[in-house]
Amino acid sequence: MLQRNAGQGSRRWTSADVPDQQGRTAVITGANAGIGLETAKVLAARGATVVLACRDLGKATDAAARIAAAAPRARVEPLHLDLASLASVRRAAGQLRASHPRLDLLVNNAGVMMTPYLRTEDGFELQLGVNHLGHFALTGLLLDRLLAVPGSRIVTVSSSGHRQGRIDFDDLHSQRRYRRTAAYGQAKLANLLFTYELQRRLAVVGADTIAAAVHPGGVTTGLQRHLPLRMRVVSDLLMVAIGQPSAALGALATLRAATDPAVRGGQYYGPGGRLGFRGHPVLLRSSARSYDADVQRRLWERSEQLTGVTYRLPAPTAQRA
Repeated sequence: MLQRNAGQGSRRWTSADVPDQQGRTAVITGANAGIGLETAKVLAARGATVVLACRDLGKATDAAARIAAAAPRARVEPLHLDLASLASVRRAAGQLRASHPRLDLLVNNAGVMMTPYLRTEDGFELQLGVNHLGHFALTGLLLDRLLAVPGSRIVTVSSSGHRQGRIDFDDLHSQRRYRRTAAYGQAKLANLLFTYELQRRLAVVGADTIAAAVHPGGVTTGLQRHLPLRMRVVSDLLMVAIGQPSAALGALATLRAATDPAVRGGQYYGPGGRLGFRGHPVLLRSSARSYDADVQRRLWERSEQLTGVTYRLPAPTAQRA
């Protein structure tokens, strides 16, 4: 059941609430279309330097040109990033580190949904590999650039589909049995488990960087392209009936988590409307399963083993004093 936190007031949070972003640098994965593109448009228009980190460099370049045409002063950079390849993740992180000594915002937005059974270049089940493990590796490789900036943020896009998710540690890559909906739920739950464990670790060392998670609601984008035809037709009808009327509205949860001064680490934002499919972003609670600290730690350890990326955090504040 969707749980909305009390005491939030009735005023709707909109893109007009995004504060000035001059001097900030934001990296957004999968930003050539959908809610990633809408997020990039707003941040660039408010003055941020925005890196569009995308699998298709040509589409990222076209998206950057469209943003620049709408906001001539915008600073937008395309970057090739294929989250289904750890080698590509490392190359993209290296390029970002070379060109940006500090990062203010990382938005882990890219994703795939309910694909046929496929494996990444590194042998991971595709949905877990792209939605979680690729982002886990990218975040770890860029973490020091974020830690260098007071108030920096890591925002990871999950989904209400996480509520049907379970982490199957005995068959993490669905080699014994693959069900596309179950694999998607597992990957989206992993996004939240990752966010909450990352925030716990950041808090332990007294870091100013925070981690938050969001879900956009029901949005019709290219994400649905892998659904079987019958399922896609049903999904499209549902989105018209109860989903977000536009990708721009779906991007508001990401924008709020990324820019609202009231956001705190470990929070989860999504639409406040019925069933969480439509509406302006409010603070929510995710599933009880997502707050399981033991599963959070186990998934973190497994993710480090699988990606070969170990997070290097500074010593806790008390030890540094």
